[in-house]
Amino acid sequence: MAEFTMELNDEQKEVRDWLHGFAADVIRPAAAEWDEREETPWPVIQEAAKVGIYSLDFYAQQYFDPTGLGIPMAMEELFWGDAGIALSIVGTGLAAVGVLANGTEEQIGTWIPQMYGDANDVKVAAFCSSEPDAGSDVASLRTRAVYDEAKDEWVINGTKTWATNGGIANVHVVVASVDPELGSKGHASFIVPPGTPGLAQGQKFKKHGIRASHTAEVVLDDVRVPGSCLLGGKEKLDERLARAREKARAGGERVKNAAMATFEASRPAVGAMAVGTARAAYEVALDYAKTREQFGRPIIDNQGIAFQLADMRTQIDAARLLVWRASWMAVNGKPFTAAEGSMSKLFASETAKKVSAQSIQILGGNGYTREYPVERMHRDSAIYTIFEGTSEIQRLVIARTLSGMPIR
Repeated sequence: MAEFTMELNDEQKEVRDWLHGFAADVIRPAAAEWDEREETPWPVIQEAAKVGIYSLDFYAQQYFDPTGLGIPMAMEELFWGDAGIALSIVGTGLAAVGVLANGTEEQIGTWIPQMYGDANDVKVAAFCSSEPDAGSDVASLRTRAVYDEAKDEWVINGTKTWATNGGIANVHVVVASVDPELGSKGHASFIVPPGTPGLAQGQKFKKHGIRASHTAEVVLDDVRVPGSCLLGGKEKLDERLARAREKARAGGERVKNAAMATFEASRPAVGAMAVGTARAAYEVALDYAKTREQFGRPIIDNQGIAFQLADMRTQIDAARLLVWRASWMAVNGKPFTAAEGSMSKLFASETAKKVSAQSIQILGGNGYTREYPVERMHRDSAIYTIFEGTSEIQRLVIARTLSGMPIR
């Protein structure tokens, strides 16, 4: 087990500087254009693939970093560049985590490479969990998967929403109910291979922020997938369902479902994304405050501005430390006894919203225009308190974990 440290080693620093350079030289110059176009920035993704950032190998190296800091470090630097483009680059990772968290070794080896493609033919993947009537309330999920034993196939019907890369993905990972009576305990995750009949893109959403990232509905109409596409396999599913039924009869403890396992693994990473956006907004505000003059002196000479910047930097550093702690705990098998993963996402998400709003205020009228990037950063930051569990849900998770009570 790696000891927790706040100091990156030489190899991590080299990777961080490499990512920072890519974010500064490739992502940032393209950010405003793709925000306006509201389209997937395929040329930027391809550039990321050419240098090795958008690849299974790079993601695996960071994911299996024994210190736990590989993924949050990478997320912070890429999202420092631009949240919308960065999400297009890393969005496939959520589907990959879904397979890593729930799949067999064979499934991991088969499907994750197909999620990325290669530098000459880049692909993306989508993780499909939320539904029109089931976002935070995962127990209300209506997408149903029924096993056709005669053909060893699963038949999936339902509609997913808010799916990053939904409909344009090469591989979709879909969470569906296999036993509605068990609520969230009766869920399972399925691979929907490329070109599977019955899967179609529904509405593409025009969003407030992260507009370079594709978000859409995914409609599944009698989608048939082989039995081998059930993540973890049917034997494991049957055993888990049997335990869940037994515990339900006995009034026992909850059983973790597939979607929640994915979200728990990814929440600190989302916190790191928020830290990157917050840091970017803070740096713009700091530079502006040091050069913008009013009444014959830089505005940072005023305590009202200087104290805001001091608070902003303090909150960013505190958020990063919470993210790093949770990431280290997750990699080293430390249980989140105080919901540390949710803590990291909650605090970092709220920090990004607050810091980006303060940055606009420091820039004044300029901050409210698209001539300066803090306007876009503020729009982008709103998503962090919403996706992969709203701030309210994070507080609920934390409160339930601390109290042991079914707080509603």
